[in-house]
Amino acid sequence: MSNNNTVVLGAGIIGCSTAYYLSESPRTQAQSIHLVEASPELFHCASGLAGGFLAADWFAPSVASLGLLSFNLHKELAEKHNGKEKWGYSRSTGTSLSQDNDTVGGSGEDWLSNGASRAEAAGIHQFEGGEGPAWLTRKKGESLEVISRDETVAQVDPKRLSQFLLDQCLERGVQLHHPAKAISVSKDIRDQLASVRIAAADGTETDIPCTRLVLTAGCWTPRVFSTLFPSAKTRIPVTQLAGHSLLLKSPRWSAEHEEKGCHAVFASDNLGFSPELFSRIGGEIYISGLNSTAIPLPEVSTDAKISDEAVQQLKQVANRMLGLPGQEDLEVLREGLCFRPVTNSGRPIISRIPDNKLGGGFSTRGGGEGGVFVAAGHGAWGISQSLATGKVMSELVQGLPTSANIKALALP
Repeated sequence: MSNNNTVVLGAGIIGCSTAYYLSESPRTQAQSIHLVEASPELFHCASGLAGGFLAADWFAPSVASLGLLSFNLHKELAEKHNGKEKWGYSRSTGTSLSQDNDTVGGSGEDWLSNGASRAEAAGIHQFEGGEGPAWLTRKKGESLEVISRDETVAQVDPKRLSQFLLDQCLERGVQLHHPAKAISVSKDIRDQLASVRIAAADGTETDIPCTRLVLTAGCWTPRVFSTLFPSAKTRIPVTQLAGHSLLLKSPRWSAEHEEKGCHAVFASDNLGFSPELFSRIGGEIYISGLNSTAIPLPEVSTDAKISDEAVQQLKQVANRMLGLPGQEDLEVLREGLCFRPVTNSGRPIISRIPDNKLGGGFSTRGGGEGGVFVAAGHGAWGISQSLATGKVMSELVQGLPTSANIKALALP
């Protein structure tokens, strides 16, 4: 069993998934794994405020292996730990709502750059018409097509799933430092990574022994890397895409109608953006799709300021798509703004950072004994790809073959 300390910077769903699978390994002591989270509130960004839609086969070839593995891991985890009850895991049906019957298409990687809906960019095909969910208000001239095969899409509540993963980690002995911020790294007499210094909210500073460092801080990953390795010429090519959302309840949601699963509706852009709607077990309906690259990244996620204008636009669209004429009966449970980490390629980065890119004369141990690693840039698919990312990252950290093909996801 290895005694090397692993420090994971970022305790969102990617960081918690990494710690979860790493703590399962007989090669690693759970007590030697440290999760460090800077935000005062856990899961206050995409890990808690995203839609929670899962897919098995909506991905480009570069991430297809990762996406399928993750979908299977989500199902396996839910079956093992009663995910339906604990985090709302449910099979779902994907549908496309549009003004015409054009078949959707795309590369699967260009969704963010071309402004299309996620369904369009996935290059999926329509199968058969359907009545759709009871809570969806259909307008004349709109077509609704089923775009998912049986058992290939699902739904979760991402915040409850993230909390479950964290709870499991803590029960095993993983150490959580929260709120705390990594401020520097140190090396030993061989110039190898030896520790990470963190600062708690009260100003107390602590050095955590560390030979394996994992960066899973989402949009904040480039800042973290630059802070710890200021001499590095390499930059982590991850930026932010801000997205507003609403969590609603509608009296037209029917448990009986959705007893066979939840629904995901991807609408074409005829309302100023491409709305996405997801129903969840328990009657919640999530609406998003109003995204912006112009909103600056705050120091921590809790500093994000929700735009009243964006919320009003979402409410108008929600009333159009979910409401009935003359009835104001949609209940807003939560307004949200989260920042999703994106890359220009549309592909996440899941990689060991070569020692020669760390700068400052830093080196790390080899053979699964050390290293600096990064997992970020998942865009809209962070929840869907989270479990596989955590699993393959735990394998990378230990120097083991990965369960998914991630050759195309190396740091450029």
